[in-house]
Amino acid sequence: MSLKIDYKEINKIIRLMEEKNLSHFELEVEGLKIKIGRNLASALASEPAPVLEVSTDTQEKSNNTPVEPIPQEGKNDLYYITSPMVGTFYSAPDPSSPPFVEIGDSVKKNQTLCIIEAMKLMNEIESEVDGTLMKVFIENGKPVEYGQRLFAIQPLS
Repeated sequence: MSLKIDYKEINKIIRLMEEKNLSHFELEVEGLKIKIGRNLASALASEPAPVLEVSTDTQEKSNNTPVEPIPQEGKNDLYYITSPMVGTFYSAPDPSSPPFVEIGDSVKKNQTLCIIEAMKLMNEIESEVDGTLMKVFIENGKPVEYGQRLFAIQPLS
């Protein structure tokens, strides 16, 4: 018998670690092994940056991309789109295609901004707001961590 765990369950473990201020979590049951560790410096700054290693063959796509409002002076706030998982950041659907978005582009809610490859699955990361793309924090092909900033968007007023 092989146990399986999905992305939502992993996310619950990470949230529990943050609530209890735990630095490490390990679970091994019937062929399933999970190790999660948090960078203590980031934890003390209340900036989640867990390292996630999962040995399983299943993961569900999440449509709930974390959005972190960042206060700014002026009328509107910037929104940071953060990575919902550990993986590899891709700015385009394939190497020969242009990026999904570039700085200065108008973006619509639910528009694909990038792909994060995790465990051989391609996960489309979508915008949660309508607005203008102000900054891209990750280079194409680079690894990303859970909670790491990907994009800053100036929402429409």
